[in-house]
Amino acid sequence: MLNLVNDAWIPVRRKDGSRKVIAPWQIADDSLAFTDWPRPDLNIACLELLIGLVFLADPPRDAEDWEDRRAPDPDRLRDRLTPFAPAFELMGDGPRFCQDLEAFERGAKAPNPPDMLFIDSAGGQTIRNNADLMVKRGRYPSLDPALAAMALYALQAHAPSGGAGNRTSMRGGGPMVTLVDPGQGLWPLIWANVPDGAPATAEVLPWMRPTRTSEKGQQVFPQDAHPSEALFGMPRRLRLVGERGAITGVVQRPYGTNYAGWEHPLTPHYRVKPGAELLPVHPRAGQFGYRNWLGVVARRASGDDTARRAGVVEGWHLRSQAHAEVVVAGWAMDNMKPRDFTFSRAPLLDLPDELAERVEGLVGAAERVALALRAALAPVLAEGEAREAAREAFFASTQAAFEARLAKLTAVNSDPVVVARGWLNDLGQAARQLFDAHALPGLADRDIREQQQIVQARRNLTAALAGYGKTGQGAWRALGLTPPEQKRRRA
Repeated sequence: MLNLVNDAWIPVRRKDGSRKVIAPWQIADDSLAFTDWPRPDLNIACLELLIGLVFLADPPRDAEDWEDRRAPDPDRLRDRLTPFAPAFELMGDGPRFCQDLEAFERGAKAPNPPDMLFIDSAGGQTIRNNADLMVKRGRYPSLDPALAAMALYALQAHAPSGGAGNRTSMRGGGPMVTLVDPGQGLWPLIWANVPDGAPATAEVLPWMRPTRTSEKGQQVFPQDAHPSEALFGMPRRLRLVGERGAITGVVQRPYGTNYAGWEHPLTPHYRVKPGAELLPVHPRAGQFGYRNWLGVVARRASGDDTARRAGVVEGWHLRSQAHAEVVVAGWAMDNMKPRDFTFSRAPLLDLPDELAERVEGLVGAAERVALALRAALAPVLAEGEAREAAREAFFASTQAAFEARLAKLTAVNSDPVVVARGWLNDLGQAARQLFDAHALPGLADRDIREQQQIVQARRNLTAALAGYGKTGQGAWRALGLTPPEQKRRRA
């Protein structure tokens, strides 16, 4: 039906805007710009799959080898990938791509619709309870083989909680994916994110052997498998059902592979406290702005063990001194429910420790001013989503100013104190404008007690911006500024 190595099945967009469908080895074509699936989550998963294929078949040995092989070479890539073709059949009687080796779909009474391969589709219990408000049912009664293959890989790579025994992905449900993008097309993007390694064989792929199941909580650690399993993990036991050239169903069994202790090369990680276990970062709902950059696209100052950028991001400076962006993507999840899909770009920041600390200070000051704004809005906005939305609006409204201050901070002969005071002014202006936008309309129609509360709230916000109170002092100190002497309260 479909061989994922030999056949042309991946939609791509050329740099001139035209479109075509290619086989994986054809990514080494300088005319290609990006993958062109109808969904952003499939585009990201496809990039991960292509990175995995190159890592499996022909990775760079080291930074020198990576540099030597930057130029695309389609013939070499085709030769290296061809031996893996038998392991990448989507259907058939032998091993199937990303599927359990056991053919348990035979005789299954009621396969799930192929819709279940998409993270934002309703699960069985959701449908039974008629609770699919945020997730959808019945959109895809059948899938063409290419779309089914891509959705299958995306589910295995990003699998959320899915009921009893249905394991999450190696990185948990809806992990954050970060990819270095030199900005020169599809091949440079793929090659920038292939980890160093040695060529493997098809036998290392998890679907080439009986599944390591986890009925009794058994776990698979990095030392138990080949490093390529980070990019070809198989937490779900799935078998596709096909009919007349289309995928019409999916059969699932519980207790697939339960991964533990893996550090995925395309995902940032963090520690709850110094020395604790590394955990994968997951996107938060909303805009991926500067307040999310630390430990993801921006290196933290040395000595901070609580955040670690993805391996490919952290190691970029060892391969190249060229400017690059980071593609940041992933599902923001609320347990089993997807909230929204993040797809963003941000600059890759490799700064000396002193500048890294000052960038942390800019972000830290903004966090504290956002807290002051949130508290000040208590008389006019209810606790919860309304005030959180105002906080998000504050960060969005200061994004451009942050990027401008960052450019000044990293310029030659920069004065960090001038940058800090300018940023404090930016934060104050944005906070006051947002407060006034929420508090002033209808102020004259409120009773005198409410008016007094609003006036006092604005005074408190102004005082915090001036460096008074715990929050105000924290904002100033984060910027390396000395807060004013605090006024003593009268006894």
